[in-house]
Amino acid sequence: HLKSLRKVLKRFDNSSGSSGRGSSGSGERVDALDGEIRVAIRKFEDAIESHVSNQFLSQCRETHNGSHPLTILALDMKEVKHEIDSFNETIKKMEGECINELNNLSREEDDAVSSIIGYVGTKWNMVGFSDQFQEIRTWLLEYPTDPQRLVSALSLVGMTGIGKTTLAVQLFEDPLVSSYFDVRVFITVRQKCDLKEILQGILAQMNLEIDKMLDVGDLKRIMYQNLKGKKCLFVLDDVWNMQVWDVLRRLFSKSKSVCRVLLTTRLQNMSSSNHVYKIGLLNKEESWDLLREKVFVGKKIAENCDGLPLLIVTVAEFLSKADKTTEYWKKVAEKENSIFMDANDQMMSKVLFSSYKYLSQYSKACFMYMGVFPQNYEIPCSKLLKLWNAEGFLEPTPRGIVIDELVLKSLVVVHKKSWNMCYISPGFGINTCGLHSVFWNLCNREAEKNKFFHVVNRNQDTTTLVEGIEHHRRLCIRKGVLFAIKDVNKSISSNSNARSLLCFGPYQKYPVPICFEYLRLLRVFDALTIRMYEFPMEVLKLVQLRYLALTYDGKLPPSISKLRSLKYLIILRHLNIIKSCISSSYLPKEIWDMQELRHLHITGCNLPDPCGAGLRNLRTLLDVSPHCFTKELLARFYYLSSLRIRFDLAPNSCESFNLFDLNSHLRLSSLKCITMNPIPRSEVSVPPPPIRPGFYSNLSKLSLSGFGYPWEYMKLISPMPYLQVLKLRCYAFLGAKWETQDKGFPYLKVLVIEDSDLMQWTVGIKAFPCLELLTVKNCHKLEGIPRDFAESDRLSIELVDCSRSASACVKRMQEEQRNKGRDFLKVSVTSSWDT
Repeated sequence: HLKSLRKVLKRFDNSSGSSGRGSSGSGERVDALDGEIRVAIRKFEDAIESHVSNQFLSQCRETHNGSHPLTILALDMKEVKHEIDSFNETIKKMEGECINELNNLSREEDDAVSSIIGYVGTKWNMVGFSDQFQEIRTWLLEYPTDPQRLVSALSLVGMTGIGKTTLAVQLFEDPLVSSYFDVRVFITVRQKCDLKEILQGILAQMNLEIDKMLDVGDLKRIMYQNLKGKKCLFVLDDVWNMQVWDVLRRLFSKSKSVCRVLLTTRLQNMSSSNHVYKIGLLNKEESWDLLREKVFVGKKIAENCDGLPLLIVTVAEFLSKADKTTEYWKKVAEKENSIFMDANDQMMSKVLFSSYKYLSQYSKACFMYMGVFPQNYEIPCSKLLKLWNAEGFLEPTPRGIVIDELVLKSLVVVHKKSWNMCYISPGFGINTCGLHSVFWNLCNREAEKNKFFHVVNRNQDTTTLVEGIEHHRRLCIRKGVLFAIKDVNKSISSNSNARSLLCFGPYQKYPVPICFEYLRLLRVFDALTIRMYEFPMEVLKLVQLRYLALTYDGKLPPSISKLRSLKYLIILRHLNIIKSCISSSYLPKEIWDMQELRHLHITGCNLPDPCGAGLRNLRTLLDVSPHCFTKELLARFYYLSSLRIRFDLAPNSCESFNLFDLNSHLRLSSLKCITMNPIPRSEVSVPPPPIRPGFYSNLSKLSLSGFGYPWEYMKLISPMPYLQVLKLRCYAFLGAKWETQDKGFPYLKVLVIEDSDLMQWTVGIKAFPCLELLTVKNCHKLEGIPRDFAESDRLSIELVDCSRSASACVKRMQEEQRNKGRDFLKVSVTSSWDT
């Protein structure tokens, strides 16, 4: 039955991804069945996991009373036979009904292809688009001199409501444009389109009367005959795939007509068009200008719209009908009334929800999960991926691909603090991401409706809180609610089946007791924002726990090994001051029994002697003290791919570590070494990486901080054939001059130099051939950037708080290249002295 259910669920997924399930009777019933299946699976999951938890705790008590230590969990499934049989019966009944409803699923009304001009409603002047408007209009009116380029397309790309259609309409109706083209057609395509209806719509806008019984071939022939020798403008609005454009492009090419095609899309990977314009959010001043055009209110309200034109206009429409009093507008500015909620509801019903509903079920869950973080939160992608895995989401594709998909569909914002994806190749660049406020509200609304997660608010009364929490799979505590944790604990008892407890908001320095008695099925407990003075021993009863993140300065108890399912263990310190590596405490030897561990992040602790044990699943080891590292210990990390080592050196320390020599057998892809309390000294404490194939066979990322190496040591790093990211921070290298070797860094894409006394930098012949991003920060003595970089057609240079001569150098390089007709070099120069 589970295999047949999997097939049915796959059909559910396909029906969601292709049609979105509309408001038709079949669509509503399919949605209802989707919810019923979800409830049935959750109940069955609760029964099985509760049974496993009870048996494990019972066997733990028996071993504690004198039996042998528990090494294998023996499960007796007889007690849950009733639940298994009941689940099978439920699935039998649902399977037939699901198949019947899916076969009868009618086409969604709002997915019908528009065959009329696809814009209605009140118009407003463009704000923030003047430059794009002029550039695109010039492109539209430029007659092609190359007969091979009679047909050309341009894509306007951006998230929902950002103004793509508004810009397209303004261009479509511009007097110069309308008089230039013989034929103009504006078609809204949307997710599910029918080629015949699109062709009928195009011919109708060309004022041609046609027989509706004609097939696609006849319609193409009529269109071909009426386009020959004409100048044509086609606007394809809200395009979700390139199928329609590919058909039309072939048709245009055969007609030998001059065709300009303007596409608007939310998808950033629509590569079939010749030109791409990415539409960005408005800045604060542009947001104010747009809102002021609709109604005169304060700038704070405009800022709360986060630069999204559609939200600004929607809020303005509500305000224009509201009380014109200062008190009312202040409440709006501080979000103390329902205007922003009402605006989000109206936008969601019109356009926002379509961006969400066409995702697969798996992608929907991953996207919705991002709503557990606070609004405008900068989410580390590495943390997000770990949480997705710990939550047990299905993995039909690698989890990193899901983030890429959500970004490409303009659902997720890549934050400025992470590498700009326009600068470098796919696969790099997304360090942190987030949700625009409109999508954050959508995620929270859908999560509440589907009982996906519940946000505990401080001001809820106990009755409302209990009713709101019941049956939700995840509990999220935000803001100042931690001060009222006792009331929250009383309410948590109403949801004993919650799988996650996530604590965000301000950092709490004082003890905050959390009741785990009713949360025995937890898989995820993230409480990094709460300082633990004592280790919460109740956590050790959470046998389903896969993700544990705490802030705690003490020693871990040996019984931590009871958490047999734990994959991610993160223990950060409240006090970051450690006398030296030698004084670091040791983890309990039982850590070697935790065979499911994939990620271990323990600040400043030593690892105990493995005594022949090993962690076969461990992939990431962060911030462990190097003092305990021996070849024998490192040999027990069979598949370690990412290692971050923290050197806590006392000011007068004479400690020395041959670390790179010890781990030369590891096949790392990422290595980061940080020296705390760095003081430039005559002798280095850690010899640099050796130039041996065993060390760098897989290394793609290397980060060094505080070591004070002389620049000539760089010759040991520059030959690494697979190194793509190199970060040198906090005097990682010392000295006034760096001469890069010829052909050095053959595949390096990202280079970061931060806090350095470097003055002169020269680059050898054919060095850095693949460099795409160069970031230099706080290098006050640097005289300039090597001019060799000016010839690159892919490089972006970012300077932050560097010398005036270095800033002038890169600006001069960019200007010289522009004068040569080469506008490839991208330059960004910022200085705190100029602000």
